[in-house]
Amino acid sequence: MTIDLTEKEFRRLLDLVYVGDWILNSARGDDRFEDYDMLQEKLFALCPKVGMRSLVETWQGHFLPSRAYEEGGIHEAIADYEDAVFFDILAEELARRDMEGEGVDADDETELMNRIEEYYEEFEQHGIDNLTVEDN
Repeated sequence: MTIDLTEKEFRRLLDLVYVGDWILNSARGDDRFEDYDMLQEKLFALCPKVGMRSLVETWQGHFLPSRAYEEGGIHEAIADYEDAVFFDILAEELARRDMEGEGVDADDETELMNRIEEYYEEFEQHGIDNLTVEDN
């Protein structure tokens, strides 16, 4: 198979593969999806051939994203995604908890969305500063 990419497209593909591998493997410890790691390595190994040597380094014969690549903003993009997901999940879980505690029908999507929106507004204004954990 051959895929023709511009330099910019190849660079974007590296980002997509890196982010995808990060999401799939970063929390798995030793139980990684190695086929994704191998695909990432295969693509980063092409960097020197296309004038992007600074994006890759070798370690024990493996091609890995370089420190320059990893510190070039990709982790800020991942952190933005993680923050968004965190607040989405937290808002929904808290809204569902509140509804259950008040005996509100859990299938009432309008009520759920209204409560989620209230939590979004709180998080937008105050982050998690007003959250507390109480011992029941």
